[in-house]
Amino acid sequence: MVTEQEVLNVLRSVPGPDGKTPLPESGAIAGLTIRDGKVYLSIAVAPERAAALEDMRGRAERALRTLPGVATALVSLTSQKAPPETRVGPGRRPSVAGTIGIPGVARIIAVASGKGGVGKSTTAVNLALALQALGWRIGVLDCDIYGPSLPRLLDLRSQPQVEDRRIQPLHAYGVKAMSIGFMIDENEPVVWRGPMVMAAVQQMLRDVNWGELDCLVVDMPPGTGDAQLTLAQNVALAGAVIVSTPQDLALVDARRGIAMFNKVDVPVLGIVENMSYFLCPHCGGRSDIFAHGGARHEAERLGVPFLGEVPLALGIRETSDAGRPIVVAEPQSGHAAAYRDIAAQIRAALEQGRTREAPRILVE
Repeated sequence: MVTEQEVLNVLRSVPGPDGKTPLPESGAIAGLTIRDGKVYLSIAVAPERAAALEDMRGRAERALRTLPGVATALVSLTSQKAPPETRVGPGRRPSVAGTIGIPGVARIIAVASGKGGVGKSTTAVNLALALQALGWRIGVLDCDIYGPSLPRLLDLRSQPQVEDRRIQPLHAYGVKAMSIGFMIDENEPVVWRGPMVMAAVQQMLRDVNWGELDCLVVDMPPGTGDAQLTLAQNVALAGAVIVSTPQDLALVDARRGIAMFNKVDVPVLGIVENMSYFLCPHCGGRSDIFAHGGARHEAERLGVPFLGEVPLALGIRETSDAGRPIVVAEPQSGHAAAYRDIAAQIRAALEQGRTREAPRILVE
């Protein structure tokens, strides 16, 4: 088992931000987590020096990987404060930096929601499988660090292998998949602070061997926090899909999600109204449990596309829990057709649009 002292000892060979003082003695280590052979380290640096200190970050990561017993090492740079001119806030736009691309990945889209419990992960996986059914090469990345759903949704239980220092994604139903849930027990909580979350997101983007993909679908955690900002900062998102239920409470949070993506210049591809209505499996009667049409009206009000409705259906829940999402389990069903229709609209929008540059975002 790797100890904290062993980690600090090996890091003494790496000069800190001043180029002279050993990293552990520099006072720059902001966080260190060691678990099951995985080491996550964050280093606090001045925002304007982040690019210049990338070599230090890489040296620290390579040093950690030389330790016996270390299966995975991830080092990230973080900052506590941003200069006023680049700080995100009312009336300010983030400054734009160079795009950090993922080799072989043509487009990256985020599937997001302002709150939990609206079926975002189920929607993300079924949309990924629907895009794959339309002929695209697809990967799906589960960035919900605190509540990863991908292992259960795709019935994937094995741990990813590491080859040539690259993490190999798992495969299911023709798509490539990666999740922090592949690396921890399903019942084990992830108790990490913000820098550790950002480091994990960066590793799953940068160190996974995604190969050639037409689109990487990213299942975001609910809200507008560290993972969303890290993704927007590090890669050129081609767009975001917002998932909401019809009732006012969910739409308020969806509105915040749209505002967040607008603030970081990520195009909103549209809104999906999930659990739009309930069809009784016995009598076929329809009930608008969460009201109906709220997401459509919100999309019209905000001037973003409305992508479609997905019902609250027993079949969607059962196939998701079984690890065979409805797009592959019941491809001829009306529910699968709804996902394919939404996916076709997303694909058309992405093929017509242009990828933006990734902004460099620094927040207090």
